[in-house]
Amino acid sequence: MATINVERNDMIRRAVLQRPDELVGGTVHLWDRLASELISIIGENGFASLFARSVHVTRNRYPWIDSANPLQKSDARFSSLQLSLEGRDFTEASEASILLLTTLVDIITLLIGELLMTRILCSAWGNTTLETAGKEQQQ
Repeated sequence: MATINVERNDMIRRAVLQRPDELVGGTVHLWDRLASELISIIGENGFASLFARSVHVTRNRYPWIDSANPLQKSDARFSSLQLSLEGRDFTEASEASILLLTTLVDIITLLIGELLMTRILCSAWGNTTLETAGKEQQQ
């Protein structure tokens, strides 16, 4: 299981860093896509609870992460997160983005299992991002 976690976390890292010139916009896009998938399964309130928990955990390391209500309309759902990230340098913003996504995914994986979480990530972000990460790790 530890190997799977490392691979999944590496996939998240690569997804966040896939477009370094558009880090903040790319991160918000990843969150939008993942939120859409998860909300269809666990509902708005379920997603809001898990997102809030992920923000709370991530704040231990990055206290500046804003935890705006993810129940806002989808076009504004992550506007506070976006503003938080825009105020930081690339390294800090990327590491905070990775930790926040990894935390949410880890929480959900404990609840639903590795296989289903991987399918949700593939559905949300596309196989290309995740396959690229897997191939690069094998080399």
